[in-house]
Amino acid sequence: MTDIHLIPEDWQDPLVVSRNKEPGHATLMVYPDVATALAGDRAASPYRKTLNGQWKFAFAANPASAPDGFYAADYDVSDWAEIAVPGNWQLQGYDKPIYCNVQYPFPTDAYPRVPDDDNPTGCYRLAFTVPAEWDGRQVFLTFEGVDSAFHLWVNGEFVGYSEDNHLPAEFNVTRYLRAGENSVALRVYRWSTGAYMEDQDYWRLSGIYRDVYLWSTPLVHVRDFAVRTTFDTIYRDAQLAVIAKIRNYGAAETGGYALEAKLYDAEGREVALAGLRAPVYADPNQETAVHLAADVAAPRQWSDEDPYLYTLVLTLTDRRGAVLETESCRVGFRQVEIKNAQIHVNGKPVVFKGVNRHEHEEDNGHAISVESMIKDILLMKQFNFNAVRTCHYPDDPRWYELCDQYGLYLMDEANIETHGIEPRPANDPAFTAAFVDRGVRMVERDKNYPSVIIWSLGNESGYGPNHAAMSGWMRDYDPTRPIHYEGTIHYPEALAGPVVDMVSTMYPTIERITELATDERIHKPVIMCEYAHSMGNSTGNLQEYWEVAERHPRLQGGFIWDWVDQGLTKHTADGVPYYAYGGDFGDLPNDQSFCCNGLIWPNREVHPAMYEMKKVQEPVKVTAVDLARGIVRVTNKHKFADLSRYAFGWTVSADGQVLQSGALPQLGTPAGQSVDLTIPFAPVQAAPGTEYWLEVNVTLAAATPWAEAGHEVAFGQFKLPVTAEGEPTRVQPRRVMIEETAAAIVLEGDGFTLAFDRATGRIASWRVAGRDLLSKGPALQIWRAPTENDLNTWGRERAAIHWREAGLHILDERAESVQVTPLRSGAVRVDVRTLSLPDPARGGYSEQAVALFGHAGMMMNNFLTEDAFRALCAQLGVDYAALPGGWRQVKGPALAQLMIEQDRAADLIKTLHAALDEAWGDGLPALLRDALAGYAALPTEQLRAALAPHYTARFAAAYAWTIYGSGDVLLHLHVAPSEGLPQLPRIGVELELPPAYDTFTWYGRGPHEAYADRKEGARIGVYSGSVDEQYVPYIMPEENGNKIDVRWAAFTDADGAGLLAVGYPAHAPNLNVSAHHYTVENLTEARHTSELVRRAEITVHLDYAQSGLGNGSCGPGVRPEYILKPEPIDFRLRLRPLAAGESPVDVSKEVI
Repeated sequence: MTDIHLIPEDWQDPLVVSRNKEPGHATLMVYPDVATALAGDRAASPYRKTLNGQWKFAFAANPASAPDGFYAADYDVSDWAEIAVPGNWQLQGYDKPIYCNVQYPFPTDAYPRVPDDDNPTGCYRLAFTVPAEWDGRQVFLTFEGVDSAFHLWVNGEFVGYSEDNHLPAEFNVTRYLRAGENSVALRVYRWSTGAYMEDQDYWRLSGIYRDVYLWSTPLVHVRDFAVRTTFDTIYRDAQLAVIAKIRNYGAAETGGYALEAKLYDAEGREVALAGLRAPVYADPNQETAVHLAADVAAPRQWSDEDPYLYTLVLTLTDRRGAVLETESCRVGFRQVEIKNAQIHVNGKPVVFKGVNRHEHEEDNGHAISVESMIKDILLMKQFNFNAVRTCHYPDDPRWYELCDQYGLYLMDEANIETHGIEPRPANDPAFTAAFVDRGVRMVERDKNYPSVIIWSLGNESGYGPNHAAMSGWMRDYDPTRPIHYEGTIHYPEALAGPVVDMVSTMYPTIERITELATDERIHKPVIMCEYAHSMGNSTGNLQEYWEVAERHPRLQGGFIWDWVDQGLTKHTADGVPYYAYGGDFGDLPNDQSFCCNGLIWPNREVHPAMYEMKKVQEPVKVTAVDLARGIVRVTNKHKFADLSRYAFGWTVSADGQVLQSGALPQLGTPAGQSVDLTIPFAPVQAAPGTEYWLEVNVTLAAATPWAEAGHEVAFGQFKLPVTAEGEPTRVQPRRVMIEETAAAIVLEGDGFTLAFDRATGRIASWRVAGRDLLSKGPALQIWRAPTENDLNTWGRERAAIHWREAGLHILDERAESVQVTPLRSGAVRVDVRTLSLPDPARGGYSEQAVALFGHAGMMMNNFLTEDAFRALCAQLGVDYAALPGGWRQVKGPALAQLMIEQDRAADLIKTLHAALDEAWGDGLPALLRDALAGYAALPTEQLRAALAPHYTARFAAAYAWTIYGSGDVLLHLHVAPSEGLPQLPRIGVELELPPAYDTFTWYGRGPHEAYADRKEGARIGVYSGSVDEQYVPYIMPEENGNKIDVRWAAFTDADGAGLLAVGYPAHAPNLNVSAHHYTVENLTEARHTSELVRRAEITVHLDYAQSGLGNGSCGPGVRPEYILKPEPIDFRLRLRPLAAGESPVDVSKEVI
């Protein structure tokens, strides 16, 4: 038995990346015969035994506290708890999840060491038996993924050590095994020197989270093999090459042994090939390489469009011809190369319609099921994605097999990110071996997957010679794939040199990506490895990126950030479920909700932005040529396939009703070509006030592995240029009666009573047929619950910061005058003038002050020693020990927050300035010194005044209400903002409806939410649903559910009675409309869906406009053309009661 005290602290030594670990190799399994090898089910092999299941587990705060000698075969673990493997221990009742983006979750002061005391450690034990049939064979123990590092014992004997939490750790345990029961023990460390290279933007979770299994081989074994396919110059015929590494674990040489390879098509038929058999000569305890090659006539090629797979079976026989083992892998005939500064697959330049995908499940964390993987792939294919970046580590090997099968290109990324201390490890010789080892093992494992077409050196780790060393090995070992690393864009010499094969960038503006795509100084392909940061309600202006890609072929697409919201399921004390993010588990430090930036929720439901992605990425484009003659152009955007796989149909519709429809002939248009079609619709007899829409739909003609027949892949919708005949229906004039009091103006017409409150200028009540139509009358609304993009605190936009600086969040509208005027037509006009100003009583600190407090927290972290920080706390009368967190980097921001909560920010600024001046004097960086000095020099009361907000917002509004005896109410609203304001969130009116009017029907874009810069995937139509169905449950509540280009909207009860709102004159301008059971204030204040308070009443927004969404949470803000500028606007709106049975379609077309 090994003495645990003799085990070196490998987790503290960057030079030690493993002990006794087997070399990397392709994902493979040993089978007894060709039939099982052809099936390729590794888990079903008789030579594999899973160790997944319930293990014994003991948790300790650090390695020193772990049970001593727990790995001994006779150590009693019967009273230990059990834990599920695969799984993360933080999600099974131990320790806590930590979410960090850039910052490390542990102090880095002692780099490259990790904390001794705060390093949670898990001890695992399992008893197992080895099948008797494996006697005389080699036995290996494989851990597909363990986070972060571990030592291993079998039957009390030390076996080895492993780092790299996203690649397999494999050990030959043959000599440690015995007949009967055996024991395996692991001591898993949450932090290791390897964790310095694992600073990815995700939850930090620990434990054995991927499959664990035993497997056995004969004494002579194909330990590894590489498969390559290359084509001739016309990409018709190919060569299949195999390099097999055969290991002889025995004491006898292998004369007379042979290796044979056979290729089978997808139907299991053998492809006749010559030259795929060779003798094997391997000396005892040595390894030899065997080369096989054969020409293959016109194989069916693999691509994302046609992922056809062959199966290669390797058979190793002994000198008697007996089969020792078979192995297999899927083979896709494809060739990757760079020509003319473009990445080509099989001779065609490809475009990456890609997404970054973290491995994440809502309940299981990093333990991902195959079912979840398949859900992801089906959604990706159904929404027109064709590529995935494995951000920022190699994924479970089953993911690659599925991508081979379904057809997704992969950028396979090494498990390296040092964001919080970049570029230090990249330039540290102590980490060279670790960098290279991670690159080597990734390439070795994944080299045979046809879906992998790009290797990536990692992510956000600066740049240094360790990257160059990785790249050099990869390029020499596998010249068949290009190499990517975004970090070189900041190092021109590296970018221009041989380290990488492409220009990669993150979150560029449209202008910047155009510049890169047209810059001929570096003649390489251009890729956006991350773009359109999809955090919450976001993903604006996608269309513009793809327009650049179509204009400039060197820009070969990109990978959107990212696929899935990394929310973890949590429950309130009352059992209400919600998705948790950073800080919700008491984890410090943390980066809050920055992990929730996916296109889908953790439960694999899709965000509305997915429909925009589907539209801009569609493989078939339909554009108008001559709509009067019914001519459209169909463009095949595929790179390989013609259009014969699709069915084409068309409809002509109006007011949500299909009037004509038909099918079009099957098309065989080749890839990259276009064809003009004439849609055979009959002449439209246009009715007044009616729009007519031609829609062409492209659907799957037959089922595919990823979608049923009839699944829509693309559409085009066009307004037909028709002229109506006849006159619209006119509303008959009726007289309105007026009753004025000191408090109100009461108007009475045909079946209704409407009252204005003189004090507020708002409609106080509107009763129709004895029922209230409004709970609160329309009032000016400028604010929206900030989106995650709006809330960004860095970069140029910082929209919500500027909004709050101006006071847009606390506007108070006051009536300045209310006048009533009877009109000769019998109608009545009510003119209301209001002024909206910020309410100082609802304010707080200025946004500049909040930024200053952030600087203060950072200065305490970086420029005060621990003793100086303790002294600062004492001067402020704060108990250092009571501050949350275990070290200064956490306690500093906590102290700043406490001072703000106690309204003692001025005390903090003055005291901190004095402490820093004493410690650093002029040595403090000028930018930080100046940030404090100007404030600290002020007398206390002046400092308090300087920290207070100085609001500038002012909105003068003129409401011209015209009330008709028919019940129609026209609003002409003029709003004049003050000068110097930032872009505005929205301009419109907010009203509140009684609970009964819970059915929301609209004519506009839908059925999902849409915004000015994210509406291409939403079609014009008539849609209907409950108000609850309009709410979009973003993990952090924010603005949601907007409907754009709305011609009319109706809010009705079960009988169809209610309120109709129409953009007036009809269809010009169109409205933005939303309806919720939540107030904008509740959506602003809540930080989780569980904090929202559903009200029975309905809050309705009828907006002139809303600002676009942009990508400002990590990237460009809203583009200028989608910004709502602070300029005077005129807004016209028609409100009209609907009686039960009345059609909102018909009523909306009436003319006053």
